[in-house]
Amino acid sequence: MSGTVNRQIILAELPKGKLRAHDFKMREASIPQARDGEVLLRVRLVSLDAANRAWMQGETYRAATKAGSVMDAFGIAEVVESKAAGFSRGDLVLTMTGWQDYLALPAGHLAKVERIDPLTHLLSVYGIAGRTAYSGLLSIGQPKEGETVVVSAAAGSVGMYVGQIAKLKGCRAIGIAGSREKCDWLVNELGFDAAINYREADLSGTLKAAAPAGIDIYFDNVGGTILDTCLAQMKLYGRIICCGAVSSYDGDVPDRGLRGAPMQIVIKRLMVRGFIMSDFNAERDRAITDLKAWVQAGRIKVTEDVWDGLETLPAALVGLLAGENRGKRMVRVS
Repeated sequence: MSGTVNRQIILAELPKGKLRAHDFKMREASIPQARDGEVLLRVRLVSLDAANRAWMQGETYRAATKAGSVMDAFGIAEVVESKAAGFSRGDLVLTMTGWQDYLALPAGHLAKVERIDPLTHLLSVYGIAGRTAYSGLLSIGQPKEGETVVVSAAAGSVGMYVGQIAKLKGCRAIGIAGSREKCDWLVNELGFDAAINYREADLSGTLKAAAPAGIDIYFDNVGGTILDTCLAQMKLYGRIICCGAVSSYDGDVPDRGLRGAPMQIVIKRLMVRGFIMSDFNAERDRAITDLKAWVQAGRIKVTEDVWDGLETLPAALVGLLAGENRGKRMVRVS
């Protein structure tokens, strides 16, 4: 640990309409002291997720992010001082780090993680992104060989793994993304069977052509109109996995979706379930073991979008919400 300054980025004001980089401000504080039962952490990597924007809108599965507070985020941090049993200097943990250099937390708030190379994989394929895709698709969707799986935000941190895992399970994988380049990448590099650019295509017609018999599993990351379109093309006893609703997070007029949903759900006897990653903490070790085996065998490809420097976090989050990223976006703080 060098110096005595802890840089922090705060949410200066709640955004009105789309999030802007100048909604945030940098400030300096003293490095906190660890008390008995706590550890002092230095933040290494900060995860950027569309849900960060949803937290600004009010209470969700966690308390709202308030104006004037350090911006919330998951991250990987390293123990620099421990006053808690079970943690030593140099240990790595996954926790809510926020956008800052240092923080002190009780040991009960921390999940120790293995030190690997590259460290970034702890937030991507073996972390929030990969585990969300793994548990959402396999535990909720329960795909069967020959079924058709559609995933929105398919070039994003979760969607890219949903499609690849679907292929591993013998399914047909169709991705929905926001550019021709992303669609080409999904098919040519990641092995998706088809990909649809929702910004250019007749989404309904193109989706019907890609999945003429209908959709067995839809993994939804966006909500809104795309959810409505996929809902209309679900097969009997299909499964809809609701992971996110990015279309309603950022902007003045959110795209709410689910128009006419009750009758579609009843008529087709659909299962619709929302979830967050922590619902499946009990299968964490199995998920990581499987994901590691698939990566090492070359059956899953990993793409990461890594920025450098605490000061880049505001622009990186704004860009993520605009769909700039391909794969998991994160910021390397130290």
